[in-house]
Amino acid sequence: MPFYECVILARQEVSAPQVEALIDEMAGVLTQGGGTVAKKEFWGLRNIAYRVKKNRKAHYVLLNLDSPSAAVKEMERQMSLNEDVLRVLTVRVDELEEGPSAMMQAKNSRDERPRREDRGFGDRGPREDRGPREDRPRRSEGGE
Repeated sequence: MPFYECVILARQEVSAPQVEALIDEMAGVLTQGGGTVAKKEFWGLRNIAYRVKKNRKAHYVLLNLDSPSAAVKEMERQMSLNEDVLRVLTVRVDELEEGPSAMMQAKNSRDERPRREDRGFGDRGPREDRGPREDRPRRSEGGE
């Protein structure tokens, strides 16, 4: 069977458990059609690049599917009828990714990124470490 990646955007007013129930319902449609859901990733509530149906944020969900095309089309048809779903993008891929997606890796690496002080931007240190003001050379005033 062919492999698909599907990203779903649900309205921000919908709670996370309701989004999970919606995804489980769509997974049921796929299993009835003879397919399986290999992986579900909830990316959380994120900003959208532009307004979609008067919404600025949406719940993002990634599904990796191993399913016949008829089942995927039926799932997309049912999602288009659901008012809680803003957008659906389904792409056929050669193979499914193992492990976390790039979005989840970016979330994890953000936590591991060094703090600003640790990156070497504050090399000069606090002002009092640089010595008293009298020791530093003065700027010349005027044309002297």
